[in-house]
Amino acid sequence: MPIIEEIVQKIEDWKGKKVLIHPLAGGLTNTNYKVEVEGTPFFVRVPGASTELLAVDRNNEYFNSKAAAEAGVGPKVLYYLQDYQAMVLEFIIGKTMSKEALNEPGMPVRMAQAIQKLHAGPRFLKDFNMFRLTEYYLEICHERAIPLPEGYPERMPTVTKIEKAMSVHPAATVPCNNDLLAENYIDDGKSLRLIDYEYSGNNDPCFELGNTCQEMQFNDAQINEVCSAYFGAATADKIARMKLNMIMSDVGWGLWAAIQAKISKIDFDFWGWAVERWNRAVGKMDSQDFEVWLKDVQRT
Repeated sequence: MPIIEEIVQKIEDWKGKKVLIHPLAGGLTNTNYKVEVEGTPFFVRVPGASTELLAVDRNNEYFNSKAAAEAGVGPKVLYYLQDYQAMVLEFIIGKTMSKEALNEPGMPVRMAQAIQKLHAGPRFLKDFNMFRLTEYYLEICHERAIPLPEGYPERMPTVTKIEKAMSVHPAATVPCNNDLLAENYIDDGKSLRLIDYEYSGNNDPCFELGNTCQEMQFNDAQINEVCSAYFGAATADKIARMKLNMIMSDVGWGLWAAIQAKISKIDFDFWGWAVERWNRAVGKMDSQDFEVWLKDVQRT
């Protein structure tokens, strides 16, 4: 029996009712389903294989998903099946966003508003730090002989420079999703909702902002728009912090993609994505703006 059918049968409230199971496309880590129970839709997330190697802590995800729902931005958690580490969530009726949709006029402000709402919500269970996660991913790659994008180890001193510069004035951490791809925004007609808390944790808000700007490939005007909407002004230090975190987004999630290329059963070109992200990070490290960002982020 497929796991999703086992999960459905375990939920007492659904027994004896008409249940329809619809696989959903698009997940890069898990298998997702829309389950209709007597016509009422639910979202069911079933973990992918070996996701512990990606530093996914399912108890952390469960705790933080509930906190995000309490903040009014995440879907409600309706059931959690510990034996399967599977969650049944509120099915948000709305439009799953795309990179193109989020590049439309006005969307950077709406994104910043949704992120503010999450960040103002209850603290998450654990902290998230992309520098430490990058070190962990490098260990996994070394232990399992997973190929790295060309020149990766040689650039680690530059990553250390970034961390030192941002540590001069460390930011107070807030509950962050940390993985706001376009598809993790859903427009319910009133506001943008934020889903998928696998990598969530308390973090520098500028990582959240920089990461999502990088995922959307925002230009400088859009980055400034996000910064202004979130902080009230696009100051040089905040923009620099976002820009450096955009680099770290590609550094860390590029390694994630390299590991997925080795372990994932999902039909997706993870290696191509790893190389693309790494090349973007290197391009920014080699840009004439890089040293300016390092200086600006250290200003008060």
